[in-house]
Amino acid sequence: MLALEAVTVRFGGLVALREVSFTVAQGEVLGLVGPNGAGKTTLFNAISGLIRPRGRILFEDRDITRAPLHRRARLGIGRSFQIPQPMKHLTVRENLEVAQVFGAGRRDPARLTEILEVMDLGGQADREADGALALQELKRLEIAKALATEPRLLLLDEVLAGLESGAKRAFAAKLRELHARFALTIVIVEHDIETILGLCSRAVVLDFGQVIADGAPAAVFRDPKVVASYTGAVDA
Repeated sequence: MLALEAVTVRFGGLVALREVSFTVAQGEVLGLVGPNGAGKTTLFNAISGLIRPRGRILFEDRDITRAPLHRRARLGIGRSFQIPQPMKHLTVRENLEVAQVFGAGRRDPARLTEILEVMDLGGQADREADGALALQELKRLEIAKALATEPRLLLLDEVLAGLESGAKRAFAAKLRELHARFALTIVIVEHDIETILGLCSRAVVLDFGQVIADGAPAAVFRDPKVVASYTGAVDA
């Protein structure tokens, strides 16, 4: 479904991503992991169209490397942001309406009602999103907005950050439900190893903007290069 070919991003003299290449199969749940500053969010920005990299990005065999943000959304790429960004002065439902028109190019109130219910936001639908929701509700709204664009590929950027362990397990269970219910392919950035082990069939590890491991999560987290990237250990 998604193929990255030598994706490189530079910010002046800083190389944020260096020739990143991997594929994501349709229906896969893939964990994108690595220490802070490894380039994970930058990669999401390149895939979703917020920045333009060198190299190539293919989505369902289409080259979208130079495609604008709205075109990628219409093709079926949705994403959340690490810091929830509700649209100010709009209700929860209105946030979803705006996202749906932008991403899907149409209005479907029944679909939005379904999303509100599955994300446990039905009771909050008419409340103003900015300032009226707790952290967990804001995170659910962030995912709901992404779902409203009617994606086939969903990019989730640290949606579990800041939650305690019980809430993380509940959120992971919700993501498994969404994966099955909406036939999604999911790439999730997440630091919690337990979550990746329980949710993902595969993990790709970035360090200093490069892929250092790719495979089954249990094997990846035992890889000496991955252990060293997190601990700073250096082989003698």
